[in-house]
Amino acid sequence: MAALDAMGDPDRAKKSARFFKTGPGEYGEGDVFVGVSVPAQRTLARQFRGIGRNEVTRLLASGVHEHRLTALILAVWEFEHAKGAQRQDWADTYLEQVRAGRVNNWDLVDSSAEQILGEWLVGQDYSLLLELAAEGDLWRRRVGIIGTFAFTKRGDVQPLLAVAPLVIEDRRDLIQKAYGWMLREAGKRCGPEMLLGYLDVNAAAMGRTALSYSTEHLDAEVRAGYRFRG
Repeated sequence: MAALDAMGDPDRAKKSARFFKTGPGEYGEGDVFVGVSVPAQRTLARQFRGIGRNEVTRLLASGVHEHRLTALILAVWEFEHAKGAQRQDWADTYLEQVRAGRVNNWDLVDSSAEQILGEWLVGQDYSLLLELAAEGDLWRRRVGIIGTFAFTKRGDVQPLLAVAPLVIEDRRDLIQKAYGWMLREAGKRCGPEMLLGYLDVNAAAMGRTALSYSTEHLDAEVRAGYRFRG
């Protein structure tokens, strides 16, 4: 914490606070920034690898955004290098922190949900992702969506297709973007036929943001046709 705070830049902190919508009523309300870039956090995190789950949890309990993001950078590295029961311990710790409301901004979710929880569930029952996606909480729902990416990267779109009905009617911007992004990635990695088939059935029910994100890499004429339906 002291190392991160010493690297802080007040001007960057102010810009980050605006960018991550920390004002009253915004999605990041009350979040605190000290002003450290993500590359700098990743560089610093290398010096603290191996500090253990208790210390990572302490970082995640901090009200400072960069403390929590650095904690997740460390957690991802530890999970990736853990073996056997230690992997489950890290996955369990991550899930506890998600449910405690400490993975609570889109960059925190996107840098950890697929890399820890999604990866842990590959080859197992993925119903946990559905449970999270079904919750009303913005961040837990986004974890459920983004967690499917670990499966999609392996050519398995079933978790994403199972999550989709749970989030299709949610018009919150950060859910729309995550949902559309994951559909776009599924089309890119698993074949355009999969995406087109999904859109043929569901485009009219999708929000405009999700539809825009999901069709971003399609031909302009095809994209326009789906957007007209939406």
